[in-house]
Amino acid sequence: MSQYFSQAGLDKLQAELDDRKHNQRPEIAKKISEAKELGDLSENAEYIEAKEMQAFNEGRIEELEEILKNAVVMGPHQQSETVSIGSTIVVKSDKGEKKFTIVGASESSPAQGFISNESPLGSAFLNHKKGDEVEVLTPNGVIKYKILEVS
Repeated sequence: MSQYFSQAGLDKLQAELDDRKHNQRPEIAKKISEAKELGDLSENAEYIEAKEMQAFNEGRIEELEEILKNAVVMGPHQQSETVSIGSTIVVKSDKGEKKFTIVGASESSPAQGFISNESPLGSAFLNHKKGDEVEVLTPNGVIKYKILEVS
């Protein structure tokens, strides 16, 4: 399944992958080698810990490679009247005005105003225009938003 990323988000994941492969992997291998020299592996806490670190690191490398293989880079956002991935919108509800940027799921950070295109809130705004009213079903009930700006 495709995941959407900004170029900066994709670069960040690639940097993490490179670090895990070229820095962390050799460091962990060195720790395993050093722990083996301490003797009995069945009761060697350093060895067990290093093997767990290795398993986690290799799992994350696999995960990052899969994400990057299926990544779709969002190009520079084109000015449009319609909300799409990459749009920054200002909306108004009973609770006041809020500013959101619609991003791919892996880059979402609701506390900073970055909402996923796959979230109930993000998907409700997609394909709407300035002036549209949008209803979103939340755990606290239906909230009505009016789109004030799309950029």
